[in-house]
Amino acid sequence: MTRKLRALWMVLVFAFLYLPIVVVIVYSFNDATYSTAWRGFTWKWYERLAANGPLMDAALRTLFVAVVSATAATALGTLAALALNRYRFAGRKVLLGSILVLTVSPDIVMGISLLIFFVTLGASLGFGTLLVSHITLCLPFVTLTVLARLASFDENLVEAARDLGASEWRAFRHVILPLILPAVGAGWLLSFTLSMDDVLISFFVTGPSYEILPLKIYSMVRLGVKPDINALSAIMFTLTVACVLLAHAMTRTRRH
Repeated sequence: MTRKLRALWMVLVFAFLYLPIVVVIVYSFNDATYSTAWRGFTWKWYERLAANGPLMDAALRTLFVAVVSATAATALGTLAALALNRYRFAGRKVLLGSILVLTVSPDIVMGISLLIFFVTLGASLGFGTLLVSHITLCLPFVTLTVLARLASFDENLVEAARDLGASEWRAFRHVILPLILPAVGAGWLLSFTLSMDDVLISFFVTGPSYEILPLKIYSMVRLGVKPDINALSAIMFTLTVACVLLAHAMTRTRRH
């Protein structure tokens, strides 16, 4: 009886998490513009999405910002995690506390703070301010992810490499990096996801000359959810699942 209750509970949890996504994907093939009734299967919303130039341009801009910001945040966050884990320096606890605070800070607070910062510097809002803001958003999560992996790291491996004549760089490249690579990849994927769907911070720090997909979708759904938005959501969810499966396959291969 207990096993059945646990199975029922798991079914309810997964239904709560994924049923709305399934509904969106199903309705992206529905041959009805505004009705919730099923009118038949169709591909026309995907064809209309491909022909929607402004929406596709916003999607490409969002993808570009997400890739660049995730890569930069992963590089900086990994270096920060290594510094916090391997070295003792003045202000280390302050730096670690600041990173922890950023992970729990409300997005609206970060958005307003970054906006004030850019206005004070006299920077024009656009691609540059958006990229810096997304790196700031993602960097703490990468740092904590890599720090968690380094916490279980065997320092004797590095000491053995140094005893055999390896320099600091060669020890990092051939010993540390291969062992923390799954955490680095997880940090990149997390950063990519955070950047792709950020709305609040992007609303404050980007200008009208550089419109990204989350803000465009937000402005469109205020007038009602159209089927081409469902099609776009289905594509984005499929790409996300593909990235997660690829990362899992890479991690599993590395373990073997």
